[in-house]
Amino acid sequence: MKKKKSGGGGANWMDTYGDMVTLLLCFFVLLYSMSTISEDKWKALVMSFNPLATEITTDPEGKGGPLADPELGDQNPGLSETAQEQQKIDEMMEDLAQAIQTMVSQEGMESTIQVDFNGGKVYVTFSNSVFFLGDSSVLQPAGQEVLSKICPLLDEAKDAIDEIVISGHTAQGSPNERNEPRNDYRLSANRAIEVLLYLQDHCSIHPARMTPEGFGQWRPIGNNRDEAGRAPNRRVEMMISGVDLEAEELNEAIKNYITTSDEALTQESANP
Repeated sequence: MKKKKSGGGGANWMDTYGDMVTLLLCFFVLLYSMSTISEDKWKALVMSFNPLATEITTDPEGKGGPLADPELGDQNPGLSETAQEQQKIDEMMEDLAQAIQTMVSQEGMESTIQVDFNGGKVYVTFSNSVFFLGDSSVLQPAGQEVLSKICPLLDEAKDAIDEIVISGHTAQGSPNERNEPRNDYRLSANRAIEVLLYLQDHCSIHPARMTPEGFGQWRPIGNNRDEAGRAPNRRVEMMISGVDLEAEELNEAIKNYITTSDEALTQESANP
């Protein structure tokens, strides 16, 4: 009886299998190198495995790794100097909005003054009854008192403020007839100017950073069918914009004008 010879190449399939796995690994590494990872999806994935996981701010440039200096707080040392400055400006603007809201609450004026913070801008809406009598652009003492409380808050945040736009609005007196255009625009514009002039006289914000606007009846937020619908349309709005460090051309133009105008005023006062 002849003995069967055992095959010597029985393990050759493992070489082919190993080559295939290596190729697959290279393929997935190549796909990974071309992919992008959503930060939010990655956080969701990590939290699904470990609900108690906490986020640690790191230096994306690999200089310091996770923050170890408690004095830095949440500041990210990987941010550029401009980004860090912009972050401070945004925080100052948010603090300004909160300070104005606190003042409004302390004075019990929530029904006549609304404060909002959105997109790095502070929006303050004053009911017309706060500042002016009907068909008048004379700033009332009560309105002056409100502005006198806002001015110190603006001064505290002036390094972060780029521009203050003050808008005057009126209501359509009759639901079936438009207001007389010239008087309507003048009234709304004059009201905005009166508020601006008070700020200019009592704040340290440079006048070049303040702009008045008059929209008349054409930006209503309520209907004009009855007095209840007309009341919210009679208002003064203040939009306070924070400095945008990326808008270099606009900021530089304003800064240059402020510098040159102040120098001219100084020379004029020195040489009467």
